[in-house]
Amino acid sequence: MFTGIVEELGEITAVETLGDACRFRLRGPVVTEGARHGDSIAVNGVCLTVVDHEGDEFTADVMAETLNRSSLGALTTGSRVNLERPTAVGARLGGHIVQGHVDGTGEIVAREPSEHWEIVRISLPAHLARYVVEKGSITVDGISLTVVDAGPDYFTVSLIPTTLALTTLGVKQPGDPVNLEVDVIAKYVERLLGAQGGAR
Repeated sequence: MFTGIVEELGEITAVETLGDACRFRLRGPVVTEGARHGDSIAVNGVCLTVVDHEGDEFTADVMAETLNRSSLGALTTGSRVNLERPTAVGARLGGHIVQGHVDGTGEIVAREPSEHWEIVRISLPAHLARYVVEKGSITVDGISLTVVDAGPDYFTVSLIPTTLALTTLGVKQPGDPVNLEVDVIAKYVERLLGAQGGAR
């Protein structure tokens, strides 16, 4: 489990195509400290497994399902990525409950800069709109954010200077894809209520 509090901006140092999958080599001095084979690291909000680890770099395999559901397939050598290690039991939950299981992708639609923050509008797939509510939580490229405004096919978030400086949302522009993970609690509530309705 993750919290959506990005630990560092990493970099893709190599991409190896493996037919219906690919292998990334990533640089991240913070997240690789103490990393071991089999550990999980969230890359732009996608939970990946460490295959190899050497120095400040690690490799991770990405299967077709992940490439199809997320924006990881668009990454190339030199791409910057948000990195986060799983939260430790007993640690503070700084963001919200994030699984690293991407529900779909959106696209940066517009950016409205101001003196101290920036409003970013992001497109929202129709099948995810019901899980996104004003002042609720959403994960964008692995970043735990609060929804400012929610529409039928978009939502907006307000980014503080720290988020702009230390994550990929500081440089992404209109047209760029982003990974989206909605609040898992909303999905469980919907499933449970649907089961109750069917039992009547």
